[in-house]
Amino acid sequence: MTDRVTLTPAAAALIRRLKERHGPLMFHQSGGCCDGSAPMCYTQTEFRVGGHDVYLGRIEDCPFYIGGAQFEYWSHTQLIIDAVPGRGASFSLEIPEGMRFLTRSRVFSDDEAADLDRQGPPPTGPQP
Repeated sequence: MTDRVTLTPAAAALIRRLKERHGPLMFHQSGGCCDGSAPMCYTQTEFRVGGHDVYLGRIEDCPFYIGGAQFEYWSHTQLIIDAVPGRGASFSLEIPEGMRFLTRSRVFSDDEAADLDRQGPPPTGPQP
C-alpha cells in the first residue's frame, strides 16, 4: 500500500517528544504563504478539521490532513514531513523546541500512482 504522507527520522523523534509533553497530536497542511505553507502540529483537541480537509494518513500515530484545494495541487506527490532547526509556524507546537516541521515531496512513480488509483480517493473530513 502506497502512503500519501511519510516522515523522516528527525520528524519522528520530534513528534515523539511533543507527544510526551502534549498528549495526542494531529497535523494539518494548508496552502498559501507564510504559516499556511508549513505543516502545523496541534493537540488533537486544538484544531477543528473541516469537511473539505483531506485525510492523508498517520505519522507516528498522529492523523495528518491537508486542505482540499492544496490536495488538488499535491495529489501526485508523496508528502515527506521533516524537522529542521529554525522557528516553527506561529501556532504549531514545535516552536519552543527550536525546530520546525517542513514538507518535502516527491512525485509518485507510475506503479505507486496505479496503487493509489486502486485505493480510491482519500476520505475528507474528520477521521477516527
